[in-house]
Amino acid sequence: MDASAQNPIAKETAARLVLDWYERNARGLAWRSPPGSPPPDAYRVWLSEVMLQQTTTAAVTPYFERFTARWPRVEDLAAAADSEVMAAWAGLGYYARARNLLACARVVAARGSDFPRTEAELRALPGLGAYTAAAVAAIAFGQRAVVVDGNVERVVARLFAVAKPMPGAKRTLRELTDTITPQERAGDFAQGMMDIGAGICTPRNPRCEVCPLAEPCRARAEGNPACLPVKAARTPRPERKGRAWWITRTGTGGREVLLVRRPSRGLLGGMAALPDDGWNARRDGDGAPPLAGPWSSCGSVSHVFTHFSLALEVMLYSGASSPNLGALDGAWWPVSRLAEAGLPTLFARASQRALAFGGETD
Repeated sequence: MDASAQNPIAKETAARLVLDWYERNARGLAWRSPPGSPPPDAYRVWLSEVMLQQTTTAAVTPYFERFTARWPRVEDLAAAADSEVMAAWAGLGYYARARNLLACARVVAARGSDFPRTEAELRALPGLGAYTAAAVAAIAFGQRAVVVDGNVERVVARLFAVAKPMPGAKRTLRELTDTITPQERAGDFAQGMMDIGAGICTPRNPRCEVCPLAEPCRARAEGNPACLPVKAARTPRPERKGRAWWITRTGTGGREVLLVRRPSRGLLGGMAALPDDGWNARRDGDGAPPLAGPWSSCGSVSHVFTHFSLALEVMLYSGASSPNLGALDGAWWPVSRLAEAGLPTLFARASQRALAFGGETD
């Protein structure tokens, strides 16, 4: 027996409730078209959905606006230098998304700047998983597609009172979402479900009294909506230690700091960064400085990655005013313009710590 047969809720009823509510209460977001308006350009839908992966709308909005002002069309983004895009992405996190963004833009530009219209074709583009392909197909092209993000999973888990723990319940939740997704206006339905999850059916203290799905909601009837979806026991993140090296010199325009470019593949790939001691998700750094000292510590900054946490000690170089870098490959960047370097959050915070401890002086 399939999931919908076990939990029969009228498809037409759920879809109508969501769509009626969405018409009156849709969030005004930079990448959206209002309900009833022509759909937004596929480029804007795709860009926003990539940015929104594991990131809040509040954090994404200024990035989206800057990206679309600088690169208003997919062919503009495709023609951009990798370093420029990575710098513009800095601070948004999950940097593999930016690399996939460029790869996808270049594939789309090569096919005449037209995004494919079907889920299957969209899935063939670099970096587009099931969710993003479904979202673009539904929102930009009006295709019937089952769009399931974390907000939608939470709404559906409560609507059908799915007690199976996550992530094992994901397939069931997608099947149930399929049973209530309408043939027409699937994009509006998906965005309505997202908005309900973001503002009403929240992880804690859901506002059932104003939810359009309150009447058919099984979890509400059972009195336990906040208990769903059931989360799997969290595995503790490994804790890693590393060091970053703050090396400055006096340049023609003032103090300069040495920055390196991280390898294109791997953690924070392709990003500008301070030199470090080789830490990664699997091991601590070796602590070995890139050149002879003296060195002094100015403390540590902490950062949480998806699969591990890091305590990064920031080491200040206080040796020769024009150090011999030997085999250390990098470029000197004006300290006064460090905010323009596109450092990821970890190294931006490490730089702030160095500067707070006098790292801009000899």
